[in-house]
Amino acid sequence: MKLVLGSGSPRRLELLAQLGLVPDAVRAPDINEDPMKAELPRPYCARMAREKAQAVEAAADEVVLCADTTVALGRRILGKPRDIGEAAQFLSSLGGRRHRVITAIAVKLGDQLWERDVVSAVKMKRLSDVELNSYLQSNDWQGKAGGYAIQGPAGAFIPWISGSYSAIMGLPVAETAQLLTAAGYPVYGERP
Repeated sequence: MKLVLGSGSPRRLELLAQLGLVPDAVRAPDINEDPMKAELPRPYCARMAREKAQAVEAAADEVVLCADTTVALGRRILGKPRDIGEAAQFLSSLGGRRHRVITAIAVKLGDQLWERDVVSAVKMKRLSDVELNSYLQSNDWQGKAGGYAIQGPAGAFIPWISGSYSAIMGLPVAETAQLLTAAGYPVYGERP
Protein backbone atom coordinates (compact mmCIF):
# COMPACT_ATOMS: atom_id res chain seq x y z
CA MET A 1 0.00 0.00 0.00
CA LYS A 2 1.37 3.40 -1.01
CA LEU A 3 0.61 6.89 0.32
CA VAL A 4 -0.03 9.75 -2.10
CA LEU A 5 -0.24 13.31 -0.80
CA GLY A 6 -2.61 15.27 -2.99
CA SER A 7 -1.13 18.66 -2.10
CA GLY A 8 1.86 20.78 -3.04
CA SER A 9 1.98 22.30 0.45
CA PRO A 10 5.37 21.99 2.17
CA ARG A 11 3.51 22.48 5.49
CA ARG A 12 1.44 19.34 4.92
CA LEU A 13 4.61 17.37 4.22
CA GLU A 14 6.07 18.61 7.52
CA LEU A 15 2.91 17.70 9.42
CA LEU A 16 2.84 14.21 7.90
CA ALA A 17 6.46 13.84 9.02
CA GLN A 18 5.25 14.36 12.61
CA LEU A 19 3.51 11.01 12.18
CA GLY A 20 6.70 9.52 10.75
CA LEU A 21 5.09 9.40 7.30
CA VAL A 22 6.76 10.26 4.01
CA PRO A 23 4.44 10.00 1.01
CA ASP A 24 5.48 7.73 -1.84
CA ALA A 25 4.27 10.42 -4.25
CA VAL A 26 3.04 14.00 -4.21
CA ARG A 27 0.38 14.84 -6.80
CA ALA A 28 -1.20 18.26 -6.36
CA PRO A 29 -4.60 18.30 -8.08
CA ASP A 30 -5.59 21.22 -10.27
CA ILE A 31 -9.23 22.01 -9.53
CA ASN A 32 -11.45 25.08 -9.55
CA GLU A 33 -11.43 26.40 -5.98
CA ASP A 34 -14.08 29.09 -6.45
CA PRO A 35 -16.90 28.93 -3.90
CA MET A 36 -20.39 28.34 -5.27
CA LYS A 37 -22.94 31.12 -4.90
CA ALA A 38 -24.04 31.41 -1.23
CA GLU A 39 -21.85 28.42 -0.23
CA LEU A 40 -20.99 28.45 3.47
CA PRO A 41 -17.38 28.00 4.65
CA ARG A 42 -17.59 24.53 6.23
CA PRO A 43 -19.44 22.79 3.34
CA TYR A 44 -17.15 24.62 0.89
CA CYS A 45 -14.02 23.38 2.64
CA ALA A 46 -15.31 19.78 2.79
CA ARG A 47 -16.22 19.93 -0.90
CA MET A 48 -12.74 21.19 -1.81
CA ALA A 49 -11.00 18.34 0.06
CA ARG A 50 -13.36 15.79 -1.51
CA GLU A 51 -12.95 17.19 -5.04
CA LYS A 52 -9.17 17.27 -4.65
CA ALA A 53 -9.16 13.61 -3.59
CA GLN A 54 -11.39 12.64 -6.50
CA ALA A 55 -9.17 14.56 -8.95
CA VAL A 56 -5.97 12.71 -7.98
CA GLU A 57 -5.38 9.69 -10.20
CA ALA A 58 -4.37 6.71 -8.12
CA ALA A 59 -3.66 3.00 -8.54
CA ALA A 60 -5.70 0.44 -6.61
CA ASP A 61 -3.00 0.15 -3.91
CA GLU A 62 -2.56 3.91 -3.41
CA VAL A 63 -4.15 5.78 -0.52
CA VAL A 64 -4.67 9.43 -1.44
CA LEU A 65 -4.68 12.12 1.25
CA CYS A 66 -6.02 15.59 0.39
CA ALA A 67 -6.89 18.58 2.53
CA ASP A 68 -8.24 22.09 2.27
CA THR A 69 -7.94 24.93 4.74
CA THR A 70 -10.42 27.80 4.75
CA VAL A 71 -10.53 30.93 6.87
CA ALA A 72 -14.09 31.96 7.73
CA LEU A 73 -15.16 35.32 9.08
CA GLY A 74 -18.78 34.70 9.96
CA ARG A 75 -20.36 33.32 6.78
CA ARG A 76 -17.65 34.83 4.59
CA ILE A 77 -14.92 32.68 3.04
CA LEU A 78 -11.50 34.34 3.02
CA GLY A 79 -9.51 32.42 0.43
CA LYS A 80 -6.00 33.04 -0.82
CA PRO A 81 -5.62 36.77 -1.52
CA ARG A 82 -5.31 37.66 -5.21
CA ASP A 83 -2.97 40.56 -4.48
CA ILE A 84 -1.43 42.65 -1.71
CA GLY A 85 -4.51 44.90 -1.55
CA GLU A 86 -6.83 41.98 -0.89
CA ALA A 87 -4.36 40.60 1.69
CA ALA A 88 -4.44 43.96 3.50
CA GLN A 89 -8.25 43.94 3.39
CA PHE A 90 -8.43 40.39 4.83
CA LEU A 91 -5.96 41.13 7.65
CA SER A 92 -7.70 44.39 8.54
CA SER A 93 -11.07 42.65 8.74
CA LEU A 94 -9.63 39.82 10.89
CA GLY A 95 -7.87 42.23 13.29
CA GLY A 96 -9.35 42.39 16.76
CA ARG A 97 -11.88 39.63 16.06
CA ARG A 98 -12.29 35.91 16.35
CA HIS A 99 -12.60 33.85 13.19
CA ARG A 100 -12.72 30.17 12.31
CA VAL A 101 -10.11 28.13 10.50
CA ILE A 102 -11.61 25.03 8.94
CA THR A 103 -9.45 22.22 7.63
CA ALA A 104 -11.16 19.36 5.86
CA ILE A 105 -9.35 16.15 5.00
CA ALA A 106 -10.34 13.44 2.57
CA VAL A 107 -8.69 10.04 2.23
CA LYS A 108 -9.42 7.94 -0.85
CA LEU A 109 -8.70 4.28 -1.53
CA GLY A 110 -10.29 2.98 -4.71
CA ASP A 111 -13.95 4.01 -4.65
CA GLN A 112 -14.03 4.57 -0.88
CA LEU A 113 -13.71 7.99 0.70
CA TRP A 114 -13.20 8.89 4.36
CA GLU A 115 -13.79 12.52 5.33
CA ARG A 116 -13.43 14.73 8.38
CA ASP A 117 -13.25 18.41 9.12
CA VAL A 118 -11.78 20.25 12.06
CA VAL A 119 -12.89 23.73 13.10
CA SER A 120 -10.65 25.89 15.25
CA ALA A 121 -11.28 29.38 16.61
CA VAL A 122 -8.55 31.97 16.22
CA LYS A 123 -8.24 35.53 17.47
CA MET A 124 -6.00 37.95 15.63
CA LYS A 125 -4.99 41.16 17.35
CA ARG A 126 -5.79 44.48 15.71
CA LEU A 127 -2.74 45.32 13.60
CA SER A 128 -1.04 48.71 13.63
CA ASP A 129 -0.15 50.25 10.27
CA VAL A 130 3.51 49.39 10.90
CA GLU A 131 2.69 45.73 11.69
CA LEU A 132 0.37 45.38 8.70
CA ASN A 133 2.73 47.01 6.20
CA SER A 134 5.76 45.12 7.51
CA TYR A 135 3.88 41.82 7.24
CA LEU A 136 2.61 42.60 3.74
CA GLN A 137 6.15 43.42 2.59
CA SER A 138 7.33 39.99 3.84
CA ASN A 139 5.11 38.38 1.16
CA ASP A 140 4.26 35.65 3.68
CA TRP A 141 0.57 36.27 2.89
CA GLN A 142 0.91 34.85 -0.63
CA GLY A 143 -0.89 31.55 -1.18
CA LYS A 144 -2.31 31.51 2.36
CA ALA A 145 -6.02 31.30 3.18
CA GLY A 146 -7.05 34.50 4.90
CA GLY A 147 -3.67 36.03 4.01
CA TYR A 148 -1.69 34.54 6.89
CA ALA A 149 -0.06 31.41 8.26
CA ILE A 150 0.01 30.90 12.02
CA GLN A 151 3.42 29.19 11.84
CA GLY A 152 5.01 32.18 10.07
CA PRO A 153 5.59 35.80 11.06
CA ALA A 154 1.81 36.29 11.51
CA GLY A 155 1.99 33.98 14.53
CA ALA A 156 2.99 37.11 16.48
CA PHE A 157 -0.50 38.49 15.76
CA ILE A 158 -2.38 35.49 17.22
CA PRO A 159 -2.76 35.76 21.02
CA TRP A 160 -5.41 33.03 21.33
CA ILE A 161 -6.63 29.85 19.64
CA SER A 162 -9.11 27.16 20.58
CA GLY A 163 -8.77 23.94 18.67
CA SER A 164 -6.06 22.17 16.71
CA TYR A 165 -2.83 24.04 15.99
CA SER A 166 -1.87 21.51 13.29
CA ALA A 167 -5.29 21.95 11.64
CA ILE A 168 -4.76 25.72 11.58
CA MET A 169 -1.42 25.03 9.87
CA GLY A 170 -3.21 22.93 7.25
CA LEU A 171 -3.41 19.28 8.36
CA PRO A 172 -4.98 18.05 11.62
CA VAL A 173 -2.46 15.40 12.65
CA ALA A 174 -4.68 13.32 14.99
CA GLU A 175 -7.62 13.19 12.58
CA THR A 176 -5.31 12.43 9.63
CA ALA A 177 -3.89 9.44 11.50
CA GLN A 178 -7.44 8.23 12.26
CA LEU A 179 -8.58 8.46 8.62
CA LEU A 180 -5.44 6.80 7.24
CA THR A 181 -5.89 3.99 9.77
CA ALA A 182 -9.57 3.64 8.78
CA ALA A 183 -8.46 3.30 5.14
CA GLY A 184 -6.10 0.50 6.17
CA TYR A 185 -2.86 2.45 5.79
CA PRO A 186 -0.33 1.40 8.46
CA VAL A 187 0.27 4.68 10.31
CA TYR A 188 1.79 2.90 13.28
CA GLY A 189 4.11 -0.07 13.04
CA GLU A 190 5.89 -1.39 9.99
CA ARG A 191 5.31 -0.13 6.52
CA PRO A 192 6.29 -2.04 3.39
